[in-house]
Amino acid sequence: MARAPLLQLSDISLTFGGDPVFSDLSLVVQPGDRVALVGRNGSGKSTLMKVMGGLVEVDTGARVLAPGTVTGYMQQDPDLTGFATLGDYALSEMDPSEQYRLESAAEGLKLNLEAPVTTASGGERRRAALAKLLAEAPELMLLDEPTNHLDIEAIAWLEAELSHTRAAYILISHDRAFLRALTRATLWIDRGAVRRQEKGFEAFEAWRDKIWEEEDQARHKLNRKIKAEARWAVEGISARRKRNMGRVRALGELRAERASQITRTGTAAMAFEGGPKSGKQVIVADDISKTFDDTTIVQNFSLKVARGDRVAFVGPNGAGKTTLLNMLIGQTPPDTGQVTLGTNLIPAIFDQNRAALNPDDTLWASLTEDPATRVKGQSDYIMVRGTPKHVVGYLKDFLFDERQARAPVRSLSGGEKARLLLARIMARESNLLILDEPTNDLDIETLDLLQELIGDYDGTVLLVSHDRDFLDRVATTTVALKDGRATVYAGGWSDYQAQQGQSDAIAEPAQIKAKLETSAPRGKPKAGLSFTEEHRLKALPGEIERLEAEIAKLTEFLSDPDLFSQSPAKFEKASAALVERQSALSAAEEEWLTLEEKAEA
Repeated sequence: MARAPLLQLSDISLTFGGDPVFSDLSLVVQPGDRVALVGRNGSGKSTLMKVMGGLVEVDTGARVLAPGTVTGYMQQDPDLTGFATLGDYALSEMDPSEQYRLESAAEGLKLNLEAPVTTASGGERRRAALAKLLAEAPELMLLDEPTNHLDIEAIAWLEAELSHTRAAYILISHDRAFLRALTRATLWIDRGAVRRQEKGFEAFEAWRDKIWEEEDQARHKLNRKIKAEARWAVEGISARRKRNMGRVRALGELRAERASQITRTGTAAMAFEGGPKSGKQVIVADDISKTFDDTTIVQNFSLKVARGDRVAFVGPNGAGKTTLLNMLIGQTPPDTGQVTLGTNLIPAIFDQNRAALNPDDTLWASLTEDPATRVKGQSDYIMVRGTPKHVVGYLKDFLFDERQARAPVRSLSGGEKARLLLARIMARESNLLILDEPTNDLDIETLDLLQELIGDYDGTVLLVSHDRDFLDRVATTTVALKDGRATVYAGGWSDYQAQQGQSDAIAEPAQIKAKLETSAPRGKPKAGLSFTEEHRLKALPGEIERLEAEIAKLTEFLSDPDLFSQSPAKFEKASAALVERQSALSAAEEEWLTLEEKAEA
């Protein structure tokens, strides 16, 4: 028996009083769906998610939720007014008997529930919202950038949790590795329309490129047809005016069709301009150490960075990645040891807190500000790598609308602030890029372009990121920080994992290890499996055992010969549950066999 969808949107239209955000949008979310929601920054992903969660009222159309279905939306900026601690907020509206689930989520997400709301950072507030959602365990989870402000350990914990849940979920994320591991379908928002493909994010880019290619071909054919009809109109209409006015009207309709076609938003016209070459030795750190409040950040660490290197710094939040980065570029002095900077360095800094952006400034003022004196410029032009360019034109290169030029920075989304900061540093020459969490909030296409630009950059790059895929694409050297130790590895994230001898040294939090070891016999790690696959193989025996027990109970319940006549609703519900668990058991057994064969191979 087919199950009713959890959520259905029918003919949704939404304008916010201006151009349509969505028009005649329809979609269905089924039980067990694991969906990636993708699209450019500003395409309406978060708005659509709020519509799904019933948080935004639409102009027209219907939102239908299956009876008894509970949805949970992870707020990016939760309102903690009236709560003393993050734990008070997370426990609100929750049965106290379910507090253990919140404590488990807080441990995995590295959230201190006792932290006061008044001093909590934006990242802590978002983690509190995520922990609250996971603990409430709704049937449909709407997760808007859940990996932002999480370190790699917490991302791995969340990835494992979502891979085991029975709830349906929809994910917005820039983290390719996270999306590839978890999604089985893709919703793509493009120019106000939503397309769905029953394949995970792994297949998204090939699907997108094919659609764009088909659009380009159709537009080319239409342009050729219009050109031919226009030639006829000029050369032949005077002799056959009466008989061919229908053809003239058809030409007008073709032109109207072309005018109505929505052109795709291009990628930002970003470029790094390498300045004069630096010396061959860019940074030499000799036996440096740093301690804050009896906490050792790094001890007796040495590193040589040569011109052209791409060095990534990874590790848990609070491990000291930014502090080490600041020591290496001379902004923070080490307690012991020495840092020597090379000659002719021209740095460009992208900081994770966007501190270079004043929220009260307009975008115009932010771009024309003198970086040395912080004095706002009065000119309509900005020097872009030695060439004057009008401020509005330069903003358009980074996909900003002309109306945003005089808007305050605080009005921008996270992705737009990241693009504005990139616009500032790309306007000037540099030969040393310092990128501290540059991937947060950027869409997939902009990340692709940023990765290519870093690859082509004729200078040196120091990078802090928790995006495993981005690290693999960019880094030539990885410095891993943990517990006051900094260790240098060749290559990116995957290379670091392979070299450290045990793939779970940083990627696997202790609570995951303990949880999985109780559900499967201990043994040596399986060769040939990824981190996620290895954990899945360990967890499957316990999951199979649970499903078998549930099937046995349901079978016994349904064996009552009077059940159908006395309580048909219970009979139907139990029958549907039995079919669901039998299907889940079959899938789990097949998955276990596949992974076991892969491990043995």
